[in-house]
Parts: sequence; structure tokens; C-alpha cells
Amino acid sequence: MSYEALTGRLAAVRERIGAAQRRGGWAHPVTVIAVTKGHPAAAIVAAQAVGLTDVGENRVQEALAKQEELGPVPVRWHLIGSLQRKKVRQIVDRFELIHSVDRSDLVAELAERAERGRPQRILVEINCGGEAQKAGADPAAAVDLVGAVLAQPSLLFDGLMTMAPLTEDRALQHRAFGRLRVVKEEIERAGHLVRHLSMGMSGDFETAVEEGATLVRLGTILFGEREP
Repeated sequence: MSYEALTGRLAAVRERIGAAQRRGGWAHPVTVIAVTKGHPAAAIVAAQAVGLTDVGENRVQEALAKQEELGPVPVRWHLIGSLQRKKVRQIVDRFELIHSVDRSDLVAELAERAERGRPQRILVEINCGGEAQKAGADPAAAVDLVGAVLAQPSLLFDGLMTMAPLTEDRALQHRAFGRLRVVKEEIERAGHLVRHLSMGMSGDFETAVEEGATLVRLGTILFGEREP
């Protein structure tokens, strides 16, 4: 698979991010996480070559296989997919940031496994779209779950993550992403710094940026359709 179009696609994405920030009235940096799920390790090499230093993977086994294949590469690895407790022992110290921490038992397992290594950076995932089939803690439970993370010296709370409903309805996108921003404000009123809002994918990243995203998770718009 060729990634010759990546340079132009990334430039167009960055232009759209800048325009969305202006519409939203934001000026903070927005990091593009190159999501390489379903693509070979060559996609990661191509991403790094055009200056993308953050790489996101959804599946633990696929990510670990690519890490083994590539060896040391100058990228930061993000785990952005749902995480099972039984997989925690495999991933601690292998990812710069875990985006999908959404329950207290997962917090406890991560804290136990991370105690012998460097503190693990995590995001708390919030279900802001109200979709029962999607992962994420209830927004009403966010402050307590963040408190549970902060109580663990082996974990570093770095912010929040959400997914909007899969829709082209911008109003519904704004509602979900705006809800995460409200949760951020609630947590900060409780005295806890929220450094990052991870929200927005290929189909809705502009709306997420308008609502204050600091991390956007982009796959198809950069690399094209995944392999079947």
C-alpha cells in the first residue's frame, strides 16, 4: 500500500484544524494522532516521515505486533480502543497515553501493574453521546472516577476522551463534544487540571476542534480506507 498522498492530506487537515479553531475561538495546539488500525507498520513509518509523531492503535495485539516489527521508532504510542482488564499487564509501559479508562476496576488494575515502572499517563473516557452500546463512564460519574485516578501514585491523569455518535448531524456532534468540555469545567472546579480533550475522528474532527479538542484521532482521512 502506498502512502504518497499523505503529505498533501496532512496539509489539508492542518488547514481545516486551523479554520475550526478560529471558528471556535481557540488558540492552543492541536495534536494529530495518526490512527493506523488496519494498516501495516509501513503506515507508521510514513506518518513519522511527514512529521506525525503520535500514533494511535485500537487493538492491543495489533499494536504490540507493530511495535515488535518496527523496534525503536521516534513516535509516541497511544492506545485509543477499549481496554480489557486481562490485557493491562501487556500494555503498561508500552504506550505513552491510554485514552480509554472508563471504570474503577480498570483504574485499580492499571495502578497495580504500573507500580514497578514509570507512572502511566491516562485519559478518562466519558460517554457523552448517551449511546448504551459505547464505552465510557457516565458524565455524572466523571469527577469521582478522576478522583480515583488521582489517588493512585502510579497513574497520571492527563485529561478526558469521548466519541460522538456516528452521524453527519453537526448539532449532535456539537452536543457530545460540548458535553465533554462541560465535564472538563466541572473537574477543574473540583481542583483538578485537565490537560487534554481527546475527541474527534475523520468524520467529525472539525466539530471537535471547534469545541476545544487538543487531540484528534485521524485514520481514514490520512491513510485512506483500511485493508479488509
